[in-house]
Amino acid sequence: MNRLQELVEQIRKLEKELYAELQKKQDEFYYQIKGRRVYFEAATRRYHKTLVTRLHTYLGEAQLLNILTIPFIWGCLLPALLLDLTVTIFHRLCFPIYKIPPVRRGDYIVIDRHALTYLNIIEKINCVYCGYFNGLLSYVQEIAARTEQYWCPIKHARRQAALHSRYQKFLEYGDAEGYRRKLEEVRQDFHDLDSKLL
Repeated sequence: MNRLQELVEQIRKLEKELYAELQKKQDEFYYQIKGRRVYFEAATRRYHKTLVTRLHTYLGEAQLLNILTIPFIWGCLLPALLLDLTVTIFHRLCFPIYKIPPVRRGDYIVIDRHALTYLNIIEKINCVYCGYFNGLLSYVQEIAARTEQYWCPIKHARRQAALHSRYQKFLEYGDAEGYRRKLEEVRQDFHDLDSKLL
């Protein structure tokens, strides 16, 4: 195992620890997850309802510049929907041809915060928007990462701000012989996804 693989394994181990810590929050805030739904204890739900900021207060306290930016924020929704449609069609049509495991959309686009009873209607709508938009970008990134692994799995020479989930599989920049020798192997190396949520 090379150093890069060791680091990836350490990252995965830390991710598991992170999820274990997040699970502890279920006890702290009195909720359970059953399937795709979240259930709070009745007393907690009643208490949360007392914390809702009424709409007139929420709007009255809103900064004018925040209100003026609403068309720009919501204007991004149409391109996002088009991106979602386009990438999903590409993914559904092309991944079977390339023999790339499919990406489960629901693992990336998670919309559940609108069910929190301590949020008012505007906050709930905002949470749906953010859950969709940020989840969509993660979903698209995973599709792009798997596509990149198939078509051009070469690491960059320059440092990137963030690495996607498939980057550790890529061949070294400048290793021409390795590229020619290992390209087909890397193109098919999705075995690690078998143990993940598919």
